[in-house]
Amino acid sequence: MSLFKARDWWSTALGEKEEFDQGCLCVADVDNSGSGQDKITVGSYMGYLRIFNPHPVKPGDGMQAEDLLLEVQLRDPILQVEVGKFVSGTELLHLAVLHCRKLCVYAVSGTLGNVEHGNQYHIKLMYEHNLQRTACNMTYGPFGGRYYLYFFYNRYQVLAFATDADERQETEQQKMSSGKRLVMDWVLNIGEQALDICVVSFNQASSVFVLGERNFFCLKDNGQIRFMKKLDCSPSCFLPYCSGFFIIDCVILLNFLMSFFSLSLCRDLKGVIVTLSDSGHLQCSYLGTDPSLFQAPKVESREINYEELDREMKELQKIIKESTKTQGTSILHIITLQSRLAVQKTKLSICVQPPLALTHDQFIFDDIESDRSKAVALSVFLKGNCPPAELEGNAVASYSTPTDLNPEGIPRVAQCKFRLPLRLICFPAQPSKTANHKLTIDTNKPPVSLVNLFPDFADQPDEDQVNVLGFQFLTGSRITLLASKTSQRYRIQSEQLEDLWLITKELTFRLQEHFKKENSKDFTCTFSGSVPLQEYFELIDCHFELRLNAEKFEELLSERAIQFRAIERRLLTRFKDKTPAPLQHLDTLLEGTYRQIIALADAAEENQANMFQAFTKLKSATQLVIMLISLWQKLSTDQVAILEATFLPLMQDTQELGWEESVDAAISHLLRTCLSKSSKEQALTLTNQLSIPKDTSRLKKHITLLCDRLAKGGRLCLSTDTNIQQTMVMPGGCTPIPESDLEERTGVQDSTTTFTNHRHFTKEIRTTQGITDSQLNFCTWKDNGANN
Repeated sequence: MSLFKARDWWSTALGEKEEFDQGCLCVADVDNSGSGQDKITVGSYMGYLRIFNPHPVKPGDGMQAEDLLLEVQLRDPILQVEVGKFVSGTELLHLAVLHCRKLCVYAVSGTLGNVEHGNQYHIKLMYEHNLQRTACNMTYGPFGGRYYLYFFYNRYQVLAFATDADERQETEQQKMSSGKRLVMDWVLNIGEQALDICVVSFNQASSVFVLGERNFFCLKDNGQIRFMKKLDCSPSCFLPYCSGFFIIDCVILLNFLMSFFSLSLCRDLKGVIVTLSDSGHLQCSYLGTDPSLFQAPKVESREINYEELDREMKELQKIIKESTKTQGTSILHIITLQSRLAVQKTKLSICVQPPLALTHDQFIFDDIESDRSKAVALSVFLKGNCPPAELEGNAVASYSTPTDLNPEGIPRVAQCKFRLPLRLICFPAQPSKTANHKLTIDTNKPPVSLVNLFPDFADQPDEDQVNVLGFQFLTGSRITLLASKTSQRYRIQSEQLEDLWLITKELTFRLQEHFKKENSKDFTCTFSGSVPLQEYFELIDCHFELRLNAEKFEELLSERAIQFRAIERRLLTRFKDKTPAPLQHLDTLLEGTYRQIIALADAAEENQANMFQAFTKLKSATQLVIMLISLWQKLSTDQVAILEATFLPLMQDTQELGWEESVDAAISHLLRTCLSKSSKEQALTLTNQLSIPKDTSRLKKHITLLCDRLAKGGRLCLSTDTNIQQTMVMPGGCTPIPESDLEERTGVQDSTTTFTNHRHFTKEIRTTQGITDSQLNFCTWKDNGANN
């Protein structure tokens, strides 16, 4: 933290409900006092002109009565005030005031007072110039000479007439003959809105400073960029001077603070920074430190209560211990590439499922020699308000192997998957006795101590942790795992259905690894309970409702955008007219429409974030349902792959292709092929175009029917030739559930679409790209205890 902050030296509030802009502030010796004491001149849109001479008794004092030298109300709004040598024949400074349709130049002078009220100040109009068009702002300077009025009356007049020539409906030949058409010397697109611009000469070289919304540009006089600085704050204005520049922000001003939004900045009051807000807060600040006048009071001598001190120390240590448990949000990973042959042009890409994120996801290496290895370090962390649906990542390395015929090398790809530790997203917690959702997993082996299964979640070998463990997700959910002391069962319970997935998957994985180490090859897990379809359908409805809301927001935004452009066209037509007609509240309607667009955009962005979280939860619950069905029906690896391809066809959910219609089409395909009851169902034709459905009733009915047919003996397979001689056997006396939608629909065209086993598909890609004979291997090492 910097010691130099914006210290309040003098401040005041100007008027009531007045508006100010960037050009309404100027600091100079406007009254030509000769002492060099600068005054602050402020104009407002209400037409008030004020001149201040701040001199607080002590830093931080407010305005005194004598600080206000002059306050007059002009008849027209004041757009900009500037002080300079605007009157010929004299070197004195004068005040230029820009109104909407005229420019006035005043002389400010003071009269020595003979009473207690002090000196008297007044302004005298030197001249004024009426404008033919509405003004916006102005600039002044020598322009290569000393004759200001010459440029004012000639050069700017040519610019104005040239603008009119462009707006008139004339032929191109008439514009060429008029001689007033202007051609730009150079143009530069900075890619963002320019908030402020200034031309400054340093060391006999002119530079154009442009302040953008996120960047600061310094241009040459021919439009080339000298340098560009990226800003980490939202700027408002800037002030160049001989040793640098200031950039004002709502909260951060480089290393000093402001308590209000600043839109104008000056630095001429002997090192004092003068700022003006749009609501009229005028403040003089300086950069520095204030001396500390604090003196520590004397400590009363008393006897130390060691028992109370020990009690407080234990409480603090407990708080520190709990806080260190919740800080495991970043895990360090080291990935090693090892090659037995020389490879070149190696590029490593790492991918994890959101809301997980990486500090680095791509690495580029030089040529790797044979029998050499390269190691990279990266951190994985949770970026979101919900746990991920997967704790697996994928590493892909692309490289080239040179040959005699092809020295440039043959492009190849190698890939491997890696598992992320469970401590990345959760930490140990106290088990919960009550929960809304419970699952029981049966095994064919004696129960295993949870301390042995989850040593990273057991702080100490406590007897209570042998049969029960608690997991606390970083997002707030709590899951409890219990192991039966007498039977071969494990129970997982939580308040949310989707939170059961990762712990259930981790439990089955660690059980398999445990019995594999004991050379037990017949270990199996089963599930005999009911599949929680109703809770699963609630997550589907929640995700589908957010998709419908996204469509509504998109339609409303399109309507408001069309309305906004129509109002803009009408306003531009009226502004271009030489005799503008009344606006008839079009400006009010434009502002209201703009506010509606901003509100709708914010709501759509929030709905998009909620839809991403809902889709992540839906994927977790879907994988849990797939696991329960596979354990329930004892499905093979290929059958589980078909089920995964059916329920998880999309890695990312979009409005053009959503999860609901994709899964419905996939399940319908299974119901009319490998899970069909007769050849009649196989002849039914499905629609080729996927679109968002009206509701989820059809999808939920198909999911229920899929589970019912699997329960009655149906089996998943990829072959479509033996569907009639289906391995599905209906038990005697069982009446099949009628599928009205499939039975009522008729068609003659049969679909030849088949679901590909994604595991075989991955293997086929690897073989095509030469991975099976690849000499590039992956080694991963995980440091579960390394936290960033």
